[in-house]
Amino acid sequence: MSTRTRFAPSPTGYMHIGGMRTALFAWLWARHTGGAFILRIDDTDRQRNIDEALGPILNAFRWLGLNWDEGPEVGGADGPYFQSQRSDLYRAACDRLLAEGKAYRDFDSPEVVQADRQAAEKEKRPYINVRRSLDLTPQQVEEHLAAGRPHVIRFLVPRDRSEKVAIDDAVRGHVEWDAALLSDPVIMRSDGSPLYNFATVVDDGQMRITHVIRAEEHLSNTPVQVLMHEALGYELPAFAHIPFVTAPGSTKKLSKRDVDKYKNNPQFKRMFERADAVFPQLGLGTSETLNPVMVEYYERIGYLPQAVLNALARLGWSLDDKTEIMSLDTVIENFTLDRVVKNCAGLDPDKLFAFQSHWMSEVPLDEKVVRCGDHLRTAGLVHDPLEPAARERITAVVTALGDRLKLYSDILDVDYFFKDEIVYDEKNFAKRVAKDGTPELLAEFASSHLEPLSTADWTAERLEAELNAFSEAKGVSSGLLIHALRLSTTGQAVGPGVYDALVLVGREKSLERITAALMKARNS
Repeated sequence: MSTRTRFAPSPTGYMHIGGMRTALFAWLWARHTGGAFILRIDDTDRQRNIDEALGPILNAFRWLGLNWDEGPEVGGADGPYFQSQRSDLYRAACDRLLAEGKAYRDFDSPEVVQADRQAAEKEKRPYINVRRSLDLTPQQVEEHLAAGRPHVIRFLVPRDRSEKVAIDDAVRGHVEWDAALLSDPVIMRSDGSPLYNFATVVDDGQMRITHVIRAEEHLSNTPVQVLMHEALGYELPAFAHIPFVTAPGSTKKLSKRDVDKYKNNPQFKRMFERADAVFPQLGLGTSETLNPVMVEYYERIGYLPQAVLNALARLGWSLDDKTEIMSLDTVIENFTLDRVVKNCAGLDPDKLFAFQSHWMSEVPLDEKVVRCGDHLRTAGLVHDPLEPAARERITAVVTALGDRLKLYSDILDVDYFFKDEIVYDEKNFAKRVAKDGTPELLAEFASSHLEPLSTADWTAERLEAELNAFSEAKGVSSGLLIHALRLSTTGQAVGPGVYDALVLVGREKSLERITAALMKARNS
């Protein structure tokens, strides 16, 4: 049988970056072996709005370019691919287990089960459910059913089997469990809905999954799943339990519940600050609603799919002991499960940013202009459709930014090129413009060297020559005026080269802004 892998997320309204890494590894193994990747939706929680909750998951796959061979919007021979639509299949499998004596109806109330658990805890022994209902006669079972007595259906673990339940995990190695110590898992609730362990076995078996590649926290589910596969006559898939993704510098699984803590993490802190600076302009709220735990964060803030995929592939897997930069094609060609490490993998924002810097340098100028235009349009700084003059301006700004443009959202840091008003960096304005003597020098330079220039003469080369000549004549450092000009015309202390910035702002607007800055400095 050719390789068939799967990823089966629950629709939660966002795609977890750690879950995306798990999905990537399953996808890579399918692509490396020429097999199929199945996207299956575990949506048994009927309280969720499936359309709203599913969207971010599918969008994350699309953005990263990870196509699925079977699943939502694609279909396939083994559908449906939503657990909520597979109830008949679960019921049929459950009825079969009941008929073959491999499952039973348990009439113990939740209170009785809880008392059993407490007794086991008090006696400091593992909890193993008490099989009281197995002592009921068929007639008693029928009477309970006729009376509508609530019950669950449990899988009957063969606790008397002589051999251990064992797998040879592609990542964890040989793992085994003693069936005598396993509790009988509930496979059907009293309302007739299936539980995860049972539904996933039925799905994996009927969809002919050959490799279950999933996060290591599911390792504890494996022994009962192995027994269920055997009981239902399914061929047992190979297992690969990969390490979970942690926050930077932590050994704890990256979790949305801990988002507030991550804001104080030195590496993560910058990512949250960036979100809070950019997302309000894009109408996305703040890092409270969209943050680095979510795949959507990286798309919206302007990361490249190539960079995110490069970073995710390196989380717990390596090509060799030196290669960091890898295209997706390279990873596909070389991906094997035996190179996945057992230890947890920490998400490294600095390394991710290094990947981003590399892959951004490979992007053609035209594509950068389009993507930056998308951010500017969303922020309301240019109109849709993009007019030729606006496209020309974006091209000029992107060119001036050069390697400073690391994320597409960086274009919003130079919004002063696309609007009339500017916001001053007050601390640096006071230091570079309003300090003693600088306003007078700036005013003299503007009147004697800038105002006489025509629009045609307003070039980076001419502006640099005028500033150097003035500085030499006055016996002052050119840097003093460079900083003052930048703050006066852009409001910011950093950005493109000051002469390029003056050209982009334009003659008339530059002189207007210098005049306004001088007035502000004199009134400080």
